[in-house]
Amino acid sequence: MKPVKKKKTEEPELEPLCCCEYIDRNGEKNHVAACLCDCQDLDEGCDRWLTCKSMRPETCERITDTISDRLRIPWLRGAKKVNISVVPPLVLLPVFLHVASWHFLLGVVVLTSLPVLALWYYYLTHRRKEQTLFFLSLGLFSLGYMYYVFLREVVPKGRVGPAQLALLTCGLLLILLALYRAKKDPGYLSNPACNDRSPSNSQIECLIKKGQEKTKGFPGTDTSGSLNNRTPKDDIKGSSRVGLDSPAKVKEDWCAKCQLVRPARAWHCRICGICVRRMDHHCVWINSCVGESNHQAFILALLIFLLTSVYGISLTLNTICRDRSLFTALFYCPGVYTNYSSALSFTCVWYSVIITAGMAYIFLIQLINISYNVTEREVQQALRQKTGRRLLCGLIVDTGQYNRGFLRNWHQFSTLGTHTVHAPAEDI
Repeated sequence: MKPVKKKKTEEPELEPLCCCEYIDRNGEKNHVAACLCDCQDLDEGCDRWLTCKSMRPETCERITDTISDRLRIPWLRGAKKVNISVVPPLVLLPVFLHVASWHFLLGVVVLTSLPVLALWYYYLTHRRKEQTLFFLSLGLFSLGYMYYVFLREVVPKGRVGPAQLALLTCGLLLILLALYRAKKDPGYLSNPACNDRSPSNSQIECLIKKGQEKTKGFPGTDTSGSLNNRTPKDDIKGSSRVGLDSPAKVKEDWCAKCQLVRPARAWHCRICGICVRRMDHHCVWINSCVGESNHQAFILALLIFLLTSVYGISLTLNTICRDRSLFTALFYCPGVYTNYSSALSFTCVWYSVIITAGMAYIFLIQLINISYNVTEREVQQALRQKTGRRLLCGLIVDTGQYNRGFLRNWHQFSTLGTHTVHAPAEDI
């Protein structure tokens, strides 16, 4: 009986999948064409909506899980799953921009509502501590769509030369390269139970798995530097002695979820579920943390984006609003809505201005924090505990703990990630 049972369990695994078939969350074979079939939760939700009855929260969650599981595209050896948070920017952004280009008042309403909806979705996901690809897909698709509108509506008017187009294209490619570098390892702390020295998916899974278990003591030494440098690496008794003498300090450095002792300025990201060296913040625009290893690339990506965006805005305004300065054409461009092509270009300009203003604010805050050698997490912690020195109505927060002067702070930032051995917290 056992061989027969084994044969039945192995038989579905040996059957190859076509490009439109996939294994759903229940472990059963399904087809892309049946995405709208057999969904009792969706039928129940539609019935309650037609009868003006409230829908249960658990029903909405099951409908969302079902849609995310069935949203797939045909691929070799089985259909691939598509993240549901990627779809809204791809569909709604072109629709909103085209509607906003119909009339001036529609443009005001749409361009005002877009940031409000983005902020609402940010606070919704941030409160639940969930990862989302919405903002990353929105940023990448915005770059691609703005470039598409520029090529289709602005370049054919004949006022953009080949050199200017090549410079704008190079700026766009540099943005993508900087984003790719910024999305890589931000400086994950390795767990002593994981043998991999370089961060990988298996290592992250190991950290999350170990974080779910309770600890009764300190782990052994970590050759990759996950132990606090204030504790000798080859003295296990020293680490236990620190736990007896100064429990408050150990409580601050010990991460029960990752099962390791954090070095100075490291922190556990509740969204990523892993500790990061010198963690600054979790950036939703790259769907990753900004830490010791990618902070420089993050600043570089912001700088290149701001320069490229301002350059593209100036080229577009010089084309659709001739013989006017950049600032004047942005607020006063008569006759721009008489032509649909110029109206769409003008709407995209204002959309780019809103995104650029938001990124410029983030870039300014980053420059201030680097100048005072403070991370965004340390700023938020100082504001909650009402510590540190606040300047310019709270725009500048100086904790004074790591501030060593403007030049030395920027020198330390320029050398982030270059040292394998980290100095103790007292020497930083």
